[in-house]
Amino acid sequence: MIIDLPGTTTSEIQRALVESRKEGGVVTLGRVMTLVIDATGADAEDAIATANVASREHPCRIIVISPGSAEEARLDAEIRVGGDAGASEVVVLRPSGQQAKHEDTLVTPLLLPDAPIVVWWPAGVPSDTSRTGLGKIAQRRITDTKGEPSPADTLRGLAACYRAGDTDLAWSRVTSWRALLASALEQVPDQHVTKARIHGDTNSPSILLLGAWLRDRLGCEIEATYDDAVKGLQHIVLETESGEIGIFRPDGHNATIEQPDQPSHTIALPARSLNECLAEELRRLDDDEVYGEVLAAFAAGA
Repeated sequence: MIIDLPGTTTSEIQRALVESRKEGGVVTLGRVMTLVIDATGADAEDAIATANVASREHPCRIIVISPGSAEEARLDAEIRVGGDAGASEVVVLRPSGQQAKHEDTLVTPLLLPDAPIVVWWPAGVPSDTSRTGLGKIAQRRITDTKGEPSPADTLRGLAACYRAGDTDLAWSRVTSWRALLASALEQVPDQHVTKARIHGDTNSPSILLLGAWLRDRLGCEIEATYDDAVKGLQHIVLETESGEIGIFRPDGHNATIEQPDQPSHTIALPARSLNECLAEELRRLDDDEVYGEVLAAFAAGA
């Protein structure tokens, strides 16, 4: 069900939410957080679709800010519940004019009481997330440097203003790779890595963060190469005195793991979807200290 509220106020939106729960039996008792999406510069419907999928694991109230194009100060909104909102209730705010400059003021009356607040910027990473109006009220702040024109510069900017609670989906995309690398390295007698070779898509912030993690944790040299014709990570090779440890995923779906003195084997390693990455970040509301350390290591070594 979608309820349109043109030329409205936050008070009217709140009343409409209460009425929708009475009529449809939707309750907030199972909501574990408020997810605020700043869809400025992004496709709001794509962001909502992603959040709806993630909300099936983490029921929440989703508040989406998608600025309108009108010059006068006004607020249009819609409420989505039931099948149009996944396992959540979605409030879409379309502020125009001066209204668009006060995002935190618009959002605050609609937050769930006594529940964590997570803010996600699917596009247009702010220069300092924790100092934005939305960032100041959030416990967790999620960015995505993948679509930035210069991910390296953006990561350096994020490192300069990092605060506990910050994270980036470029880091979430390599969770499986990090787990596989750690497991494979544990199985060789000499775990001293002299060089790590990484190959994947051009302009990938995930490769930059993965390289910084390996350099910081293993103290090894990093050799990164890129290819415009591929998507995602293609392979990682760790050079040790015992031989090379390699993970190769040429088709983007299945990975072959090669280790010294062991037969190679293949496992499923599909590229992680945006839904999976967002769900992972919503799963943990504590600080991602490792991400903060890796971000600092990247800035220091870049």
